[in-house]
Amino acid sequence: MTEQALELKPVPTRILTDKDNIVDVIEKYAKEDIGPHDVVSVAESVVAITQGRFVRPEELHPSLLARVLCRFIAKEGSLASAYGMQTAMNAEGSWRITWALFVGFLGKLVGRRGLFYELAGGQTALIDDVTGTMPPFDKCLVYGPADPNGVAEAIKQRLGCYGAVVADVNDLKRAAVLGATQGLVPKEIAQILINNPFGNASQKTPIVIIKNYGLVVQKTVGQ
Repeated sequence: MTEQALELKPVPTRILTDKDNIVDVIEKYAKEDIGPHDVVSVAESVVAITQGRFVRPEELHPSLLARVLCRFIAKEGSLASAYGMQTAMNAEGSWRITWALFVGFLGKLVGRRGLFYELAGGQTALIDDVTGTMPPFDKCLVYGPADPNGVAEAIKQRLGCYGAVVADVNDLKRAAVLGATQGLVPKEIAQILINNPFGNASQKTPIVIIKNYGLVVQKTVGQ
């Protein structure tokens, strides 16, 4: 399947909050643009915000352990602040985070990187620190979304599209699909979204329609 055969169409919305239902929002702003051969993708941080999965720094009280452990995280990471680390500890447990950091450190000594995020629990890689997501929630720490597969399935059922995904994409050309409807290949969709067509900041385009995906699949299978 070639990316050139597809069209990526970002959909502008207003600022979304925890008062919104993401499926209702997609129906309101994108229904007229979604066809039966399209895949609807939505940014994971915005899904999490509509689920109320965020916390303000002033609501957190970083422990001494959080203040120490955050120093072992690369500066560009969301857990490099005491608040980010405390958020991860609240989500996955203090001892799990501590153990994962220790094992991750040992892994680096033998050239094995990435062990910390493999062992520390799914939320550690998904937490967005302040300034990491859509204003005004750039002043909050945002967890990863709950039940992304269920969210994707609800989008497909409501909109009648070929499929739907909840995706985590950034400007560093890192993309992952956290939830997808059956029949889609997450790694393939992630590659299509690798250049980050989402605009979670002033653009307010947290929804991207992958136009004609189903037609391209049919054409590829028929070759």
